[in-house]
Amino acid sequence: MVGKLKKELAKRRDLVEITKMIEADTRVLDLGCGNGIFLKLLECEKNVKGLGIEISQQQIIESIATGIPVVHGDLNHDLDFAEDSSFDYVVLSRTLQEVYRPDRLLSEIVRVGKRAIVSFINFGYYKTRLQLLFTGSMPETKNLPYYWYDTPNIHLGTLKDFRRLCRELDIRIIRELPLENRSLLSARILPNLFAPTCIFEICKEN
Repeated sequence: MVGKLKKELAKRRDLVEITKMIEADTRVLDLGCGNGIFLKLLECEKNVKGLGIEISQQQIIESIATGIPVVHGDLNHDLDFAEDSSFDYVVLSRTLQEVYRPDRLLSEIVRVGKRAIVSFINFGYYKTRLQLLFTGSMPETKNLPYYWYDTPNIHLGTLKDFRRLCRELDIRIIRELPLENRSLLSARILPNLFAPTCIFEICKEN
C-alpha cells in the first residue's frame, strides 16, 4: 500500500517534502486534504493521527474510503472547532492564495497547531515575471494553470510578501525549503526569483 500511496503523491513534490518534515507519532491537521492520500501515507509510514478538512463532497467521500477522518469545512471561516495547540502540525499546501483572508488563516493555523507547514506558490518566479513582461497578459504556468477570469487563486503573492506577512502577524519562520527541479542552488540563493514553490515551517512567536 505504501508504494502505491507514494506513487500517487509523487505528482506533488511539495507534499513529498512535507512528509519528510513531519515527525512520527504526531497529530496532523491537513487543510484542504483532497482525497486523503497525504494523510494516509503519514498514517502508514509514521503512525500519524490525521484529520482533514475539505470542501469538496466527492473528495470527502474518497478520503473517508481510505479510512481518513474528514470534516466538511470552508477555510474562509475560522477554525473554531479546534482548541489552541490541539495539533502538532497544521498543513496548508498550495491553498493560501485561494482564501479570502490569508492573514486570518495564517493566524488560525499557528493558533491550533504547535507548528504549521505551508507550501506557497511564488508569483515572483522568474518565468511568471517574464510571461507578464513580454505577453502583457496574466501568466499561465504549471503551478498557475488558469485563465485570469476562472482562477481560484485570488491572492497571488511572492515569497517576500509571505515573509513580510509573517512578520506583521508575529509568526516565526522556522525554516524555508525552496523547490526547483532544475537548479536547486539558484533557488536557494535567490528563492524569490528562482523557486516556483517554497515550503515554510512556521510557528507563533513566544
